[in-house]
Amino acid sequence: MTDRQLEIDWTRCDGHGLCATLLPDDVTLDEWGFPILSGRRVTPGELTNARRAALACPALALRLHRT
Repeated sequence: MTDRQLEIDWTRCDGHGLCATLLPDDVTLDEWGFPILSGRRVTPGELTNARRAALACPALALRLHRT
């Protein structure tokens, strides 16, 4: 199985904050509403929710990266 980690495409991110709502254990928001990732790998049990969050991002800035 390939490990996955969340990443943000900063050229696309507009700071909507939906990622923090959908993945509160992995994403927090800074004082301007932009995401801060925990940096940990996505567990197999979290993969479905992480995929949904990436697809729900209004700016398509959140991605799952294979490590």
